[in-house]
Amino acid sequence: MGADSTILDAPPPGAAADWTVPQAWAGYTAEEHAVWDHLFARQSAMLRGRVVPDFVAGLDMLRMSKPGIPDFEELSARLMAATGWRVVAVPGLVPDAIFFEHLANRRFVAGRFIRRADQIDYLQEPDVFHDVFGHVPLLAQPVFADYMQAYGEGGLRAMRHGAIDRLARLYWYTVEFGLIRTGEALSLYGAGIVSSFGESTFALDDPSPHRIGFDLKRVMRTRYRIDDYQQNYFVIDSFDDLLRQTLEADFAPLYADLAGAPDIDPGILLESDQIFSRGTQRHT
Repeated sequence: MGADSTILDAPPPGAAADWTVPQAWAGYTAEEHAVWDHLFARQSAMLRGRVVPDFVAGLDMLRMSKPGIPDFEELSARLMAATGWRVVAVPGLVPDAIFFEHLANRRFVAGRFIRRADQIDYLQEPDVFHDVFGHVPLLAQPVFADYMQAYGEGGLRAMRHGAIDRLARLYWYTVEFGLIRTGEALSLYGAGIVSSFGESTFALDDPSPHRIGFDLKRVMRTRYRIDDYQQNYFVIDSFDDLLRQTLEADFAPLYADLAGAPDIDPGILLESDQIFSRGTQRHT
């Protein structure tokens, strides 16, 4: 996570052995706080009626006693009281083992920097707005909080099986770009969607992407794109069901089975798919 797209081999100067660094909240400028406030207000308004209600409830976690960018110490105290999670600052992208270890111990790693005012609508690398606004509200939801911890524990196991790429797809299509059924409608919950003004509309309203029922094996076979909006979104029935499927799955034989299965390109539909909406795929 963070501004640097290159993962270093060792913690950079000033970072602890687990790659954490002080947030240095007092060092943020008035302009940086103003960017957060603008993004928070705009995105909160955009998400009304579009995001899962648990996310809206979790937004209260981000309303701090001090203005602007949340202070991770205060935020962590609130989150700890709710679900036992903390938010820790890191200087950039961290190695897989470090990332999984933090999640397995209920620590969410977040970048410290915030995008510039001229980057409001697009930023390739995740900043503090994506990491905190996008992820933290659902960490206050007990079942989703358990899922994130289970994912971290699963990541440590996946490393032993050489299956990081498979598990990364699960994170991408749930934690970052997942949709959920709410009654007869679909709602947003993935952090990559809810922190993006454009994708918050695209994921639900645009006719281009496919919206497909979640299937663990299918998701782990499906490639994804990092340079544009998604061609597929996978729809879960509930956070309880997502947690149940991942906890009950025996991943070792699943990884062995997937090793011989071809990858599925984004935009491809299978006969076995549960299709909520068949996209035009015009936006590719």
